[in-house]
Amino acid sequence: MKRTLLSLSALLLLAGTVFAHTLAAAFGWTNTAQDLGRIRQGKPVSISYTFTNKGETPLVVTYAKGSCGCTGVEWPKEAILPGATGEIKATFNAAALGAFNKTVFVESNADGGPVSLAFKGEVVADEKAGVSGR
Repeated sequence: MKRTLLSLSALLLLAGTVFAHTLAAAFGWTNTAQDLGRIRQGKPVSISYTFTNKGETPLVVTYAKGSCGCTGVEWPKEAILPGATGEIKATFNAAALGAFNKTVFVESNADGGPVSLAFKGEVVADEKAGVSGR
């Protein structure tokens, strides 16, 4: 009898955990890393990260921050409903010449904890910028 009750309790606990897990908000990112290539010095560049709420409850981004003062971040302040899309937008101020690797940290109520988004590239003097003209 004791064994049966213990097994039943474990089964109910497991079922409750699985049920709660499937109801959580969840990010579905289009991409989490971007290569900007060559960009012009002194010309701010915007980077967008699009996501879909793949969960069953509204997704709330509570905070987003760049890895340094050269990166500003905007995020949706309203809840993203299940199936709806949202966007994290970073603006990189390309002041220093050379290669760079930057990160945007995103905190939310989504399953899986904080997310790190990345972008990289090379800042070049204006006359050496690539064809993209960023």
